[in-house]
Amino acid sequence: MADAALSPVRRRDDLRRLGNEPFDLLVVGGGITGAGTALDAATRGLRVGLVEAQDWASGTSSRSSKLVHGGLRYLQQFDLHLVHEALRERALLIGVVAPHLVRPVSFLYPLQTPVIERAYVGAGIALYDVLASNRGKGSLPWHRHLSRRSALERAPGLRRDSLVGAIEYFDAQVDDARYVVETVRTAVAYGAVAVSRAAAVGFRRDGDRVFGARLRDAETGEELDVAANVTALATGPWTEETEGIAGRSRTVEVRPSKGVHLVVAKEKVESSAALVVRTERSVLFVLPWGDHWLIGTTDTDWDEEKARPITTQADVHYLLSQVNRVLSRPLTDHDVQATYAGLRPLVAGIGVVRGPGEHGAERIDRMTRDEPETTKVSREHAVARLAPGLVVVSGGKFTTYRVMAADTVDAAVADGSLPAGRSVTSEVRLLGAEGYEAWRNRQSALAEGHDVPEAVVGHLLARYGALVGEVLSLVDSDRALAEPVPGATGYVMAEIAYAVSHEGARHLDDVLLRRTRIGIETPDAGEVAAPAAAAVMAPLLGWDAGTVVAELDAYRQTAALEYLAGERPADDAEAARRAKETVPLLPLP
Repeated sequence: MADAALSPVRRRDDLRRLGNEPFDLLVVGGGITGAGTALDAATRGLRVGLVEAQDWASGTSSRSSKLVHGGLRYLQQFDLHLVHEALRERALLIGVVAPHLVRPVSFLYPLQTPVIERAYVGAGIALYDVLASNRGKGSLPWHRHLSRRSALERAPGLRRDSLVGAIEYFDAQVDDARYVVETVRTAVAYGAVAVSRAAAVGFRRDGDRVFGARLRDAETGEELDVAANVTALATGPWTEETEGIAGRSRTVEVRPSKGVHLVVAKEKVESSAALVVRTERSVLFVLPWGDHWLIGTTDTDWDEEKARPITTQADVHYLLSQVNRVLSRPLTDHDVQATYAGLRPLVAGIGVVRGPGEHGAERIDRMTRDEPETTKVSREHAVARLAPGLVVVSGGKFTTYRVMAADTVDAAVADGSLPAGRSVTSEVRLLGAEGYEAWRNRQSALAEGHDVPEAVVGHLLARYGALVGEVLSLVDSDRALAEPVPGATGYVMAEIAYAVSHEGARHLDDVLLRRTRIGIETPDAGEVAAPAAAAVMAPLLGWDAGTVVAELDAYRQTAALEYLAGERPADDAEAARRAKETVPLLPLP
């Protein structure tokens, strides 16, 4: 495989390649769907370009519940096909594709009535296990019923009167942003050309057919044309905006749903398992995240500024009121260390081909669903052909990204008569997966060989898998990089350098909010860590003193608006006002 380091030098060279080389497929959008599509196409033998307007995973794909799961709520809605598909994918990701990034997590589902609810919920979770059944890699233990006493032993922080017992079952967890970066790098290892902070601002046409896009480099403002037989849009909540650039109107109608999560310290909730809390509309998760818990999520319409979905006071108070129904020590606003909000790209309607229309494109008639609540809108994905040479994918969920990617490439292959083999990503391991188990067994030897504490090696293995040697080689060349990050001592300085030299990080928020999660894992949202991180990044990216100051100011503004727990807007109108006062994450014309 090719070198997959997304270095600053590589970005410069790859921008040049995008402007000079022809591609079979150009993928626009660097979340999990776009990254997965690029990997699927590259491993089928296609010449692939992948571009993202901002940082990899800067939108929805870094703001999820961090779960790889079938979705109990979709089972409750009798969407058995979606649940079965997602559980099959869960097994693949745990057992084959990314065992270093996707890990099993046990969940407790508290029961409030002794007979009827236990029978009903137990039957549902049993079906969940049946749909997940496989005897190969990635299989998880079956559920089990617990008495109240046993449940409280697992989760002493639950109110005794909030349950009569519980059911324990298993799902999986992932660092979503890190998974996206590794998917991009794996695509690059198989020959894809990938450039972040390069926005598609127009599409090239030859008569009726789209044959590529015009890009604007967000770092320099320069523009270039990319020639591609087929272009695929994978822009999630921004699907309608990118369709608009192509001159189409809402072929795939996306209904953004805002999901908010709270971050609280681990000691605030006493439990050895994740918790599932029933609400009137759905379920709430209390999820382990290192030394913290993630509590979420909400599910509300968001029709304001998509680039900056804001957590409001109402969001925080709703989540706290729901989780406090079951906790013996209720949480308060002061316990909320950080928050984050993301938008789910729910497909509310899709176009149906009825015949030729203007410019040779298909005429699209609307098929919409009259759904009063986003909780009822499907998580199925949609792939549509906007015009000859232009396809779009939207909807779906993180867990099923690989299926979405394969469907998108199938559509592109059919449209452009591209010379591609079958999808093989069910057999392709992400970078860091191959040899991960062997390196984990050699953890002590690694620590001794690189003269770092064994706990540091364990931390690095959990984040980088078999790529741990690349990170430790930076420590070998500069012992200062073995030091903990100030204010975020769970990380070491080498991870900051590695984010720039190998993972395509260009700005402080790339490092502190996505390559690491310092922004949500520290009470000051990375205020102390930021100057130290900037000092490491500056020589690697050629920053002068003025640029360092600008980077620090920009990061503090972003962290204060989106992640710090402090004062929140009281309503969505104020949230929208504050969102529009900031620089958009996705600058589209």
